[in-house]
Amino acid sequence: MIIRNFVKSGLLASLALAMISCNNSRDYDGSSRATGWDLSGKDGGVSYKTDYEEQEAGPGLLFVEGGTFTMGRVQDDVMHDWNNSPNQQHVQSFYIDETEVTNVMYLEYLDWLKEIFPPSEEKYKNIYVGALPDTLVWRNPLGFNESMVNNYLRHPAYHNYPVVGVNWIQATEFSQWRTDRVNEKRLEEKGYFSRGAYKNTSAERVFSTETYLNSPSLVYGGSDSITRGGKQSDRLLRNNPDSTHVYVQRKDGELLPSYRLPTEVEWEYAALGQSSVREYNMYRGKKKYPWDGQYTRSGDRNTVGDQRANFKQGKGDYGGIAGWSSDGADITAEVKSFDPNDYGLYDMAGNVSEWVADVYRPKVANDYNDFNYFRGNVYTKNAITEDGTVKVLGPDEVVYDTLSNGKILARTIPGEIAQERIGEEETYLRTQFSKSDNKNFRDGDKSSSRYYNKADTGTGEQLMYDSPENSVTLKDGEINRTMDNSSSRTTLIDDNVRVYKGGSWKDRAYWLDPAQRRFYPQDMATNDIGFRNAMSKVGSKSNKGRRTRN
Repeated sequence: MIIRNFVKSGLLASLALAMISCNNSRDYDGSSRATGWDLSGKDGGVSYKTDYEEQEAGPGLLFVEGGTFTMGRVQDDVMHDWNNSPNQQHVQSFYIDETEVTNVMYLEYLDWLKEIFPPSEEKYKNIYVGALPDTLVWRNPLGFNESMVNNYLRHPAYHNYPVVGVNWIQATEFSQWRTDRVNEKRLEEKGYFSRGAYKNTSAERVFSTETYLNSPSLVYGGSDSITRGGKQSDRLLRNNPDSTHVYVQRKDGELLPSYRLPTEVEWEYAALGQSSVREYNMYRGKKKYPWDGQYTRSGDRNTVGDQRANFKQGKGDYGGIAGWSSDGADITAEVKSFDPNDYGLYDMAGNVSEWVADVYRPKVANDYNDFNYFRGNVYTKNAITEDGTVKVLGPDEVVYDTLSNGKILARTIPGEIAQERIGEEETYLRTQFSKSDNKNFRDGDKSSSRYYNKADTGTGEQLMYDSPENSVTLKDGEINRTMDNSSSRTTLIDDNVRVYKGGSWKDRAYWLDPAQRRFYPQDMATNDIGFRNAMSKVGSKSNKGRRTRN
C-alpha cells in the first residue's frame, strides 16, 4: 500500500510538473501563438529562435544577479566631500570581469592594431600610437622608477598585472575591440564564417559586430567567401538557396552584447557582494569592504593577520617589512593574489582603482531615477548614405580625437558604422528623453553648476561648469597647446571628467570602501587607475530560470 501510494504521488507530481511546464511554455514547438504559423524557418519561411535558453558568459566574465541595495556611504565623510550620500538603487543583472584587465590582455589589442593598421603608414600611425598606454605615469621627480617605465607594460614578469596608464577613452576603445574579436570568433566556431576568418583581416577587411548586424554584405570588405564560408552557412544555403537569412541576426541570439565599462552603480554593487549579509528580503547592515568584517586583515585560521588587499598601510609603507610582507606587493600585484569577494571577483578593493562609465557629479540624482542609474548618455544613430545603406567607414575615414594633452587618438577604425547624434525625428513628442547629449540632465549640484555664461559657439547654449579650458589646436601640422592658468575658475568638474572607484596600491584603507568615489579627466592616465569590463545580461534576472513562488 505504501509503495502504491508512493508511485501514485510520483505520477501526480510528474503530471503537475508537466502542466506547469505547458503553462510556462515559450513556443518550444516552433509554432506561433499569434498566428499558428511555423516559426522554424522550414521551406524558406521566417525563423525565430523559440528554444533560446540563457545568455552565455563572454570570456573572462562572471555573472552578477541584480537586485536592490544602498549605494553610497553611511559613515562620516573624513574628506568632507559629501559626494556619496546613501540612496537606494536597483541594478539589473549583468556580467563583469573576474579580474582587472591585465597587461597581456591589453597587449593582444596593441599587437592586433599594429598588424592590421601598421604605424609605419602615416594614415594609420595614430591608430596604434593613440592606443598605447602612457608608461611615463611611473615617473616621479623625486623617485627612481625607470624600471617600471621600461618594463611594466611589456615584460613577461608583469603580464598578469593590471594594465595602467590607460585613460578612460582608451579603455572604452579597448572594450569595443574586445566585443568585435569575441563575436568574430564565435561566428567562426559556430560555422557561419570560414575557418581562420580572423587571419584574413586587413585594414580593408575588418569585422565589426554592428556592421555585420546592420549590413553583413559590407563586412570584410564585402567578402562573401568569409561571411558565407562556414559549414552552418552552407547548410542554410542548401536548404534555402534563395533565402537572405544566411547571416546571423540579433534575433538568433548567437552574438554577445557589447563589452563595456561598468556603470558606477554596477561596479559598487558588484564590489560589495552583499550576498553574505543577506537575510530573506533584506541586508543585515552594510559591508565596509568587499569582504565581511570591519578590518583589512584576515581572521581565517590559515591566513590570520594577512592583509586582504593591496593598499598603502601608512606613510612610507607600501608592502610591509622585508621577509614578512603585509600584502606581498609594493606597487600593483598580480591579479588573483588575494581572495575574491562573494561574487568571485578579485581586487574590487586595492591593487588599482578602476574607471567606470559615468560622468562625475557630486550628487547622484536618485529622486529622478533609481533603476540602472547612469549619468553620461549621449544617444546616437547610424549614419545613412544617399542610397539608404549604413555608412561604413573606409581606411581613409578614421575619426580622430585630439586630447587636451595633445595626444591624438582614434575614436573609430575602418569597418565600423559612422555615428551621428539623434535629432527631432527621434525626440519629437517623447516623454522620457528630448535631446542627444544628456550628461547635464537634471544636474542638481547648485554649488558648482550654476549656468555662468553663454557658450562662445554662438548657439546660445549655457555652459554648466566654470572649469579650466585647456585647448589644443593644429595649424600647418604643428600642435599648439594653451593651458588655462586662470585663478578665477571655481571647479575642476566638467563634462569630460569620469568616475573611478576602489582604492589602489597607493591609497590608504579609507579608499577601499566600495562607496568611495573620485573623478579624473577622461583623457588623462595615472599609474594607479586601471579598468575591467562588464556586459549586460539579456533575458531573465537569474541564470537559473527561477520564478516567483506564487
